[in-house]
Amino acid sequence: MFERFTRRARHAVVDAQEVARELGHREVGDDHLLLALLHAGGVAADVLIAAGADPARLREQVAHQRGPDADTDALRALGIDLDTVRRRAEEVFGPGALDRPGPRRRGRLRRRLLEEGPLSGHLPFTRPAKKALEESLRAALDLRHDYIGTEHLLLGLLRSPDARAARALAATGVDLDLARARTAVVQALRRSA
Repeated sequence: MFERFTRRARHAVVDAQEVARELGHREVGDDHLLLALLHAGGVAADVLIAAGADPARLREQVAHQRGPDADTDALRALGIDLDTVRRRAEEVFGPGALDRPGPRRRGRLRRRLLEEGPLSGHLPFTRPAKKALEESLRAALDLRHDYIGTEHLLLGLLRSPDARAARALAATGVDLDLARARTAVVQALRRSA
């Protein structure tokens, strides 16, 4: 299936891993794909921005959806800001000073994890992210396209209204249902042709 992806769509999928890493997440979700689509440019980014998507607000929402946890809330209630603690610890001890180490492993794999850190290398995709990729193929087939572009990835993401990407859009005021998104994508494709 990946061979059908356009160069821009492939970059978006790969960049989703970097987005997850930057946010300190250990797996790539459909919400990370959404953020990568916004940065990739192209039809999907155009449709999202025309619908009112703000990349910075969406990024904050994605970070917020996956955290903070109960411990963070408890510390915040005591007046302790973990972002400030993390920033100061990294100033003194270096980047990633407070990251949890991966599970204890032996031999070469353990050495590689220690050298590369817990968030380097390939991050696994969540089930909803994999589903969105599958749905992007269906979206391309529905439109009778023999390729999968960023526009198809967007349509694939929007086919799951309960997924994190859709919730992040809704939470930031972007009302982009599948029917309207499909219409916007088709219109944008016609304009670019």
